[in-house]
Amino acid sequence: MNTHSAGAFLLFFFCVLTAGGANPRRDVAGIMPVRTETVPVQVESMYLKGLSFLQNAQKADGSYEDNEGRQPGIIGFCLMSVLAHGDDPNAGPYATMVRRCLNYILSKQNSGSGYIGDTMYNHGFATLALAEAYGMVRDDRIGPALQKAVALTLTAQKKNKTGGWRYAPDSTDADSTVTGCQIVSLYAARNAGIPVPDEAFERGLKYMASCRDNKGGYGYTGPSGPRVTLTAIGSLTLSLARQKSDPSFKTSLSFLKKNLNYRDSSYPFYFEYYMSQALFHADLDIWKEWNYKNMRYLGASQAPNGSWLSDYSPAYSTSAALLSLALNYRFLPIYEK
Repeated sequence: MNTHSAGAFLLFFFCVLTAGGANPRRDVAGIMPVRTETVPVQVESMYLKGLSFLQNAQKADGSYEDNEGRQPGIIGFCLMSVLAHGDDPNAGPYATMVRRCLNYILSKQNSGSGYIGDTMYNHGFATLALAEAYGMVRDDRIGPALQKAVALTLTAQKKNKTGGWRYAPDSTDADSTVTGCQIVSLYAARNAGIPVPDEAFERGLKYMASCRDNKGGYGYTGPSGPRVTLTAIGSLTLSLARQKSDPSFKTSLSFLKKNLNYRDSSYPFYFEYYMSQALFHADLDIWKEWNYKNMRYLGASQAPNGSWLSDYSPAYSTSAALLSLALNYRFLPIYEK
C-alpha cells in the first residue's frame, strides 16, 4: 500500500461483512433467530469482554476518545459488532450503546447530499452499518438515512470513469479497498430492501476484475503487487455476487488457501475482518480451519480490559477483531451465504 493510501487509512479504518445459515434477520419486535451451531466458549468469552470494553469506553455522544474513534465508519464497526452478537438491540444489555452509535452516525450525515463523514471509507462502512441495523433496530430515521447514503454512493460511481470508487465522492480514479467496501455496503442495502441497480454491481465488479492477476491475486489499483488482504476483499465481492462458479473465483480461493498462516503486520485487524468473511463464503471447511487459528491468535492478544490494540483506535481494532469472530454467531443479515 502506498503512502497516500496509508494516510487515507489513518483518516478512518477499514474492513465489511457476511455469513451463513437460515435468514438471521430479526424483525423489529426483537425476535431472535435460533442458533443452529454451538458457539465456542472461547469465542463467547472474548466477545463479551470486547463488547464490555466498547460499551464502557464509549462517550455519551457515541464516539471514543482518540481521533479515529470519532470517525463514523469506526462507530459503524462498533454498532455492527453489537448487532452481530444477537442481543435485542432495542431493549437488551447493549441498547444504549446501539442508540449512541446510531445517533452519532446519523449526526455525521450531510442532510443534503447523504454523505457520511469525510472519506468514502467512512461513508461505506457507516452505510453498511445502517443497512445491517435497518429492520433490526426500531428507529424511523434509519430508512431515509440509508436511502440517502446509497444515493450518494451511486452518484459517486457514476462520476467515476473506472466504475469504482476512491477517497472522495468526486474521485475519478479508484482502488480495490474503497471499491470493495462500497460493493459490500450496496449488497447489504439491497438485502435490506433498498433498490440498487444491477449496473452498479456490474461496473464495480468489472473494476475489481481489473485489479486481479492471472493467479487470482488482487492488487491495489491494478493486478501488480497482489496481496492477501486485497484478494480476500475481491473474493468476498464475488461471493456476494453469486459468482463462485467463475474460474477467477477458484483461482483467488487457491491464492488464499496458500496463505492461511499469513498475518498482515501493517493492518492486522483489517486483514482478519476480510479474511474471515472471504473464507466463510468460499469454503466452510477452510473457514473452520482459519477460524480455529484466528481464535487462538485473538485469544492470545486480547488485553485484560477486553480490547485489542494496534497502531489505530482501540475502538477500531476491538470492533474489527470481534467482527472477524462474528461469523460464529451469524446474526448479521449480510452474514448469509
